[in-house]
Amino acid sequence: MSKRETYEARTEELLLPIVSRYGVEIYDIEYVKEGSDWYLRAYIDKEGGVNINDCEAVSRALSDELDRTDFIADAYILEVSSPGLGRMLKKDKHLQKSIGRAVEVKTYKPVNGSKEFEGNLKAFDEKQITLDTDNSGELVLERSDIAAIRLAFDF
Repeated sequence: MSKRETYEARTEELLLPIVSRYGVEIYDIEYVKEGSDWYLRAYIDKEGGVNINDCEAVSRALSDELDRTDFIADAYILEVSSPGLGRMLKKDKHLQKSIGRAVEVKTYKPVNGSKEFEGNLKAFDEKQITLDTDNSGELVLERSDIAAIRLAFDF
């Protein structure tokens, strides 16, 4: 397990009782370097969405636990937030909750002459995702070809 994976997994262990206490759920955790800074980001969610008070309460409790356990060697910036409206769908649990919803998909290389697709997420398995699109009906994409999937939203 890489340092990143270890830090994310350990943070999730610390976060589980905290989110339970505050009535939210863990959407995702990431430990990433941007420029010269490391960031530990915890994305939380709940039915109807989280607010600033949810984020603040979880952030304070998580910060206390991270200080107590002190398992991250690097200096880092802790952020706790909502995954947002156009949230990335990284895990199978994210895809499962998004069946029937509009998504945007970007691929690493062109598929049928395009690298960007929109449609309703119809199905997925470990190798493929299936979209219902307005343009070409049902479209099956290999997951190994997908760079990013996010919820689509209109204003």
